[in-house]
Amino acid sequence: MSDSQSESRPRVSYVHAGEKPFVDVKAQMQGDRRISVWLKMMNLTPERAFFHTRYDPGLVLQRHSHHSHHYVFVIRGDVRFDGEHCRAGSLIELPEGASFGPIVVGESGAETIEVYFGDCRPIPADLQEWEAIKQERGITELPNPELDVPDWFGERTD
Repeated sequence: MSDSQSESRPRVSYVHAGEKPFVDVKAQMQGDRRISVWLKMMNLTPERAFFHTRYDPGLVLQRHSHHSHHYVFVIRGDVRFDGEHCRAGSLIELPEGASFGPIVVGESGAETIEVYFGDCRPIPADLQEWEAIKQERGITELPNPELDVPDWFGERTD
């Protein structure tokens, strides 16, 4: 086989979790407690994303959607999506554009595997609901940390 033929063939790639750090991507204060969403960005392209996600205990995320079909698989702890209690072993299928939340993490936190088939950036929904939840639970959103992501991953404009 010529070098040009082998270069045009699909190649297997490997990403080892131990080589990727968990990165703080979204934080909030609940009283005097700082809690966050932590991601291991195992794969991130405009066409797909694969994340190992860790949620601190008690974290609450607002209702939102994505411009992608995606799956969330709970591997540890528990979390509520739209009030549905999802424990380790639960699979949540979220069609493109489906609004879900609020997301409420259990007392022991949670870890998930998240797979996106398209743009994984969140699109906030129902801001009035979110303002009421923040007030009720004493949540103060903190600025999103700077992330080391590709240029295309900048803020959405829609």
